[in-house]
Amino acid sequence: MSETSTVSVGKSAPAFNLKAYPEGKIKLSQFKGEKNVVLYFYPKDDTPGCTTEACSFRDNLNTFDDADTVVLGISPDSVESHEKFTNKFSLPFPLLADEDHAIAEKYGVWVEKNSFGQKRMGVQRSTFLIDKNGKIAAIWPKVKVDGHVEEVAAKLAELE
Repeated sequence: MSETSTVSVGKSAPAFNLKAYPEGKIKLSQFKGEKNVVLYFYPKDDTPGCTTEACSFRDNLNTFDDADTVVLGISPDSVESHEKFTNKFSLPFPLLADEDHAIAEKYGVWVEKNSFGQKRMGVQRSTFLIDKNGKIAAIWPKVKVDGHVEEVAAKLAELE
């Protein structure tokens, strides 16, 4: 995928305007000049790793709020699926519906996965820290859930 090379630290983050729960729609540009953005891509609502990751962001949200940073989760699931997931786990941040995975492709995280010998396309768990100027400040590809939120918070503290 040639687009992967365009997403790198210091470059402008690819724009998006997606349906979201509970906001209705979210554009990356609405945060420019005011907030940093933690944009985390995850494969599927209400699965073990994705739930652990979402709950970890939830439980540490004040760290991000204190640093003028919004947390946005993004997956190929529908707004309806995001609503159920949000309500089940009291998630206090928006989840974006990238149902055609166009944004995952722009960020280079729509990849071939091999699961039990079956090859299929899917989201590679990844996080992007986007600064207030809309530039990518940090990238975590192939995220391991344990300790990830703390890594993101530590990097965010370096930006301040």
